[in-house]
Amino acid sequence: MKKFRIGILGAGRGLCIAQNLMLIDDCEVVALCENNEERARWGFKEFGFTNAGKELPVFKDFDEFLEQDLDAVVIANYFHEHTPFAIKCFRKNIHVFCECISNSTLAEGVDLIRAYEKSNSIFMLAENYPQMIFNREMKRVCDGGSLGKILYAEGEYNHPAQPSDKEFTKGFCYFPEHWRHYLPRTYYVTHSLAPIMWATGATPKRVSAQAIFEPFTDKASARQVGDRAAIITTFNDDGSVFKFTGCGGFGAHSNSYRICGTNGQVENLRGMGDKVMLRYNSWSIPEGKEETNLYEPEWNDKDEEFIKQSGHGGGDYIVARMFIECLKENRQPEFPYDIYSAINMSSVAILGHRSVLNGGKPYDIPDYHLEETRKQLENDNDSPFYYSDGREPTIPCCSHPDYRVTDEQMNGYLEFIKD
Repeated sequence: MKKFRIGILGAGRGLCIAQNLMLIDDCEVVALCENNEERARWGFKEFGFTNAGKELPVFKDFDEFLEQDLDAVVIANYFHEHTPFAIKCFRKNIHVFCECISNSTLAEGVDLIRAYEKSNSIFMLAENYPQMIFNREMKRVCDGGSLGKILYAEGEYNHPAQPSDKEFTKGFCYFPEHWRHYLPRTYYVTHSLAPIMWATGATPKRVSAQAIFEPFTDKASARQVGDRAAIITTFNDDGSVFKFTGCGGFGAHSNSYRICGTNGQVENLRGMGDKVMLRYNSWSIPEGKEETNLYEPEWNDKDEEFIKQSGHGGGDYIVARMFIECLKENRQPEFPYDIYSAINMSSVAILGHRSVLNGGKPYDIPDYHLEETRKQLENDNDSPFYYSDGREPTIPCCSHPDYRVTDEQMNGYLEFIKD
């Protein structure tokens, strides 16, 4: 059988994904698109990536890159600039494996879905956190029905970064207008939201959010967001409620999730590795279970060796495998990896920040299935980011709109990244 030919857009995260794709027999990674030569060299060195002993051919121009007889493209460029590249793939009926988020404005969501619906492309969101072992176990429990009707779920992606970490800053925030410096705390949302959507099957329909403002005071910083976290709540299509963060920067590093039903609850435990706590009410304990069950789940997967050596708790390999399975079977991915779910999560991110800027005001999540809705949003291009094509922010990135880093912090940052 002919192998699927995969191209990679973005040398950083993209080559990390490529490592996992190369473990799958049915595909080969054949080209890299990266317009920053230094970034490409860094990526090859960081991930030790070669194809049959040779470095991948590198293209600066995306259109030229797409002429390389590609079946699919991994979209892993800047966080907020995925949409135009995905659309170019759709126009050539090339399949798309897209890093999170799928679109950074509501209008981009319209452009993305319209182009997708005219194509024969498969689109899958490259969201890896649902496939961590404890999240897979929580979905298994939910699917088993022992929790009863699901009423509530929590998701917390808490990833504090040490401001004095020069290696991180130079590798991931390497110029003043970089998206990470302008990232509102609601935007990096899929690591906290996707796992609870996947486990429960619920889709957000209304969102509100509040931010926690506590600026960093280090002497070398270009971070224009003074918020440490956003606490987001959604009302969902099945009547349940979610509470979750975007990317939080408070407390200790953790990825934690909790799902509550009418009969009991399941959660992973902060600071306790992969352990899961499954608890029932005393009057609703299923046969063969205790009221309190603390255990470490098992993979029970034929590719456990590859899973354990891949990043993000094994999720990197599993989602790469899921994508290739979609290509082999010529089908779209299941919820919430499909394009409509991806745009829904992007809408939660975008409108969650608007809620922050408007004192927690709730916003309805648009239904992108409806052309009537699309017409209302097709010119909604508000964004807190700088873009590679010269566009500048149109809305504040921080809950305190007048907040800026000091000249001393910016000058310190510029010196920090110089060598």
